[in-house]
Amino acid sequence: MADDLGELTRQTAGAGLADWRLREADVGQIEQGLERALRTRPVPSSNGARLRFLLASHGGSTRRVAAVLGVSQRTVQRWVTKKPGARRPPGPPHLRSIEEAVRARWQPRIRARRRAQAEAEGFVFHTRARFGFAAPAGSSDDPRVRWITQDLPGEVARELFAARDAGAGEQQQTVILARALGHSYFREWGRRAHGLHIVFSDVEFADFSIH
Repeated sequence: MADDLGELTRQTAGAGLADWRLREADVGQIEQGLERALRTRPVPSSNGARLRFLLASHGGSTRRVAAVLGVSQRTVQRWVTKKPGARRPPGPPHLRSIEEAVRARWQPRIRARRRAQAEAEGFVFHTRARFGFAAPAGSSDDPRVRWITQDLPGEVARELFAARDAGAGEQQQTVILARALGHSYFREWGRRAHGLHIVFSDVEFADFSIH
């Protein structure tokens, strides 16, 4: 049955949106859940803590941090100086760059290890979303919100991370998860409800447990 699901997930790259209806409000839930699963400690939330982390990661060099962020060394020095009246906080365009630089460098070994574990052993997917169904003949029921917790194998984790590495957005990731849930949860790994298609929308929560 793992082979069946592997084939199922391999087909998602060109599958379109037959089983998935994505709304703008859903964007980010899957990505955020994946990020939480790969970390053991939260990313620093304050700008001061983020700058301190970047400095520590680059040997205390404001020049190296400036090169990472694409600003002048003097700009970074003004951000981190402790001299009264000399500090100048980063503006909105730079706050995003600082956050992205920190996230890219946060717990790299732990992230790599947890990703490898998920790809080898699978993960548990937790979600609250609206699910409905459509049969081959065209009949369907009214979608309703469900809490679902489901074990998914390593094939799905590999597909999710490969999609993200290739630059695919939330839409492609949700296609992968919708098809995997349809096969594993709703069709019980192919034992029932053959041909049943899932309508998966209004994602309120998405999380991943890696054991």
